[in-house]
Amino acid sequence: MMAKHDRFRRLTVWIAAPLLAAALLCAVSPARAEGRPKEAAVQPGATAEYQQEIAAWQKDRDKMLRDENGWLTVAGLFWLDEGNNTFGSDSGNKVIFSADKAPALAGFLVRHGNEVTLKASPGVAGLTVDDKPVATEPVALQSDASGKPTIVRLGSLSFFIIQRGDKVGVRVKDKASPALVAFHGLDYFPVQPAWRVEARFEPYVPAKKIPIANVLGQVADQDSPGAVVFEHEGKTYRMDALPGGDKGELFLIFADPTNGKETYGAGRFLDAEAPKDGKVVVDFNTAYNPPCAFTSFATCPLPPAQNKLAVKVEAGAKKFVGGPDHH
Repeated sequence: MMAKHDRFRRLTVWIAAPLLAAALLCAVSPARAEGRPKEAAVQPGATAEYQQEIAAWQKDRDKMLRDENGWLTVAGLFWLDEGNNTFGSDSGNKVIFSADKAPALAGFLVRHGNEVTLKASPGVAGLTVDDKPVATEPVALQSDASGKPTIVRLGSLSFFIIQRGDKVGVRVKDKASPALVAFHGLDYFPVQPAWRVEARFEPYVPAKKIPIANVLGQVADQDSPGAVVFEHEGKTYRMDALPGGDKGELFLIFADPTNGKETYGAGRFLDAEAPKDGKVVVDFNTAYNPPCAFTSFATCPLPPAQNKLAVKVEAGAKKFVGGPDHH
């Protein structure tokens, strides 16, 4: 099991997307209403150790979503125009905050190409940049393309600059967001030992370029280190992997016939450890939803055509109740 289960955080800078934070669960059990993660349902054949492993993974996913910096805190995404962009609670601003969260005009975000500077309105209290009070002089803001974006805070709100191809925007978060307050947990298929497969890893030397589209309609060629090839119920399936970490880990974006019904419509993500001796363990019980399953303000990559499996993967995360595509 990987130490980190959310490789998307590493990969957002190479593609794009509108982000998250939606109104959530309607009907919940008493245990979930108290905010505790749901117990993992298990199919016969799973060992106690494996059950505990999957339960721990699910608990970790739950914890990440409950974090005040997690996806459930995302409250908006605004693309900047060249030149001056106002921000504040007035509806005429380019970047609009909730009326009770900010003054009508909190300041200006000035874009020149991929560079953005912030200038605060006179007398605005509580505005900080990387936890330091903002003075009257313009402040340059680093985007997420730098690996560590500059964080601007105002009360419970925070925002930073994101870069997606030729688009430059502002991602707004609210640590008191209604979506975070309402969150009661995630739903999963019963643990299926048969969906923990030992796959063959077929490396591409050199790395193969594969086009990856995102929800904005942008397409970028990404390096694929190789393909994972596995068998399930007598049939062979193949998926191209993307880099998933600094130690050779793999990141998989896949789709299957459960999408749009039991699972999120645009597919799911999956992490795997680095291949060893030509083999890699692919555990679909740890398939998880992309950020776009939780919010309409994310910029998620989509599964490439070759990763659209012709078999129902009834394992891992189910559709998020209350998410943008939940009906």
